[in-house]
Amino acid sequence: MTDIQTTPTTAADPTVAAGTAQFLTPVALGFQALAVNGKQAHWNVRGANFIAIHELLDSVVDHAQAGADEAAERIVALGLPIDARLGTVAEKTKATAVPAGFTQWQDIIRAVIADMDAVIADLQAAIDGLDEVDLTSQDIAIALKQSIEKDRWFLVAHLAE
Repeated sequence: MTDIQTTPTTAADPTVAAGTAQFLTPVALGFQALAVNGKQAHWNVRGANFIAIHELLDSVVDHAQAGADEAAERIVALGLPIDARLGTVAEKTKATAVPAGFTQWQDIIRAVIADMDAVIADLQAAIDGLDEVDLTSQDIAIALKQSIEKDRWFLVAHLAE
């Protein structure tokens, strides 16, 4: 008779998975919101620096989508689902500062920075909380924070005088 071995769906302790999800879910949802609202800003930016800001916002959106994917996939890799549907994102994230219509580039930048700051706050909470839960997930949060802070710097540089 052949012994059949099964492989668990995850190597993570359920407590580790739940703790990680507690900290990375707001990060994933925040990045999803930033991607949607960043695209809104991208389409409606106006003014003398239009093309530079328009293209930079594409990069911010790409990085936000990648950040959401990284955080969500870590949760799923640990064996838990994530709900990042638009309704959930709208319900569980801070309201955007990005306006609905055409907006001058300086105001668009300030609005996107405000949205980024909300994600950065969630990332810092994840970094602090994951220190006692899962260091691998903490490393992911640290890398995501480094990336979004670089994008933030690029936007802030446009406002410097």
